[in-house]
Amino acid sequence: MKSLNVKDDSIKNYIETFFKWIILADITGFTGGITGTLFHLSVDKATEFRLMNDWIILFLPAGGIAIAILYKLFKMNDSTGTNQIIDSIRTNGNVPIRLTPLIFISTVITHLFGGSAGREGAALQLGGSIGSFTGKIFNLDEKDMHLIILCGMSSVFSALFGTPLTATIFSMEVISVGVIYYSSLVPCLFSSLIAYTISAYLGIGPIHYTLNFIPETSFRTMALATILAAMCAGLSIVFCIAIHKTEYYMKHKIKNDYLRGFLGGLVVVVLTFTLGTRDYNGAGMDIIENAINGTTKPEAFLLKIIFTAITIGAGFKGGEIIPTFFIGSTFGCLIGGLLGMDPGFSAAIGLISLFCGVVNCPVASIILSIELFGSKGILLFAISCSVSYVLSGYYSLYSSQKIMYSKIKAEFININTK
Repeated sequence: MKSLNVKDDSIKNYIETFFKWIILADITGFTGGITGTLFHLSVDKATEFRLMNDWIILFLPAGGIAIAILYKLFKMNDSTGTNQIIDSIRTNGNVPIRLTPLIFISTVITHLFGGSAGREGAALQLGGSIGSFTGKIFNLDEKDMHLIILCGMSSVFSALFGTPLTATIFSMEVISVGVIYYSSLVPCLFSSLIAYTISAYLGIGPIHYTLNFIPETSFRTMALATILAAMCAGLSIVFCIAIHKTEYYMKHKIKNDYLRGFLGGLVVVVLTFTLGTRDYNGAGMDIIENAINGTTKPEAFLLKIIFTAITIGAGFKGGEIIPTFFIGSTFGCLIGGLLGMDPGFSAAIGLISLFCGVVNCPVASIILSIELFGSKGILLFAISCSVSYVLSGYYSLYSSQKIMYSKIKAEFININTK
């Protein structure tokens, strides 16, 4: 058995490393908290302006061209995104700082003109670039660069959503499914808490929903939660395939970035006016809240998949997690009602289950359920996460994510997700 190096295992080394990461995490958390808060406010203002002036959606095709121009000016490929952040943690830890203003502005443009996207993709990219830049300033080595990028991801995610524990575990868990970098626990947690404190101080409240009814844990409720989670696992595969295939075909059929942004935006505009509703433009936080309160349209989850796939495939920015919340909550509300569950609670189960299915992060998903809905009903949420995790297979929103261990047996597989 290989013995530990005495120097590496010394008390002095532990203390020095601990305080080094406390300081670095505080710096990263402060920067990420300020950036995340500004980003949150910017997206909210853009959304507010769009809701008060719904004619602005007509300029979504122009927004697609503007984003393509920005990426050309910054000399970045339009496919640069969360996958690059994930890759950087396994390779050289290099994330260009110019990604910060680029993804910030591009996401605001998407929300201003009514593209169907979230904001967590921007959060991870903003945080990753901030973390990488901080690491370069302090001349960190390659392994420490990996940790500082995780710190950055945690901080901005926490500032945006007000879920510091989820932000911490999600950043640690999403990179390599089955393997968690526990050395990043202290840095990510402190960075996340600092960012959360700053955002709260500046008036950004956490995302939290109050469930009107939470059933007792019984054989019946466990069985119904299992059935709903299994259906959400299947839907997670559909959503991942829709996102990836739409993006692939749009890029290969329309190679010109400007034209692709224009046509994608145009299709979203046409669909919006054809349906006669703005429910599927932007993040759709109000629709999520309605579902949690037990009200949804039967077609809502399917239309959100279509709108989001076209928006992301055309090159608009923001992310897919909030759309996942939308799709999962509306699907859960619909199916849960048919199964005889309380539609509001089943919407919550659907939201958490679909999130788990598309990101392959069961621990972060369980923690998310507590931060969003409280601890009551945790066993049903845990059952739902475990079922969705296993039955969602090796699909993911992030093609750079790796599945290190098989979901169905104790076997090391080390494969990329589909």
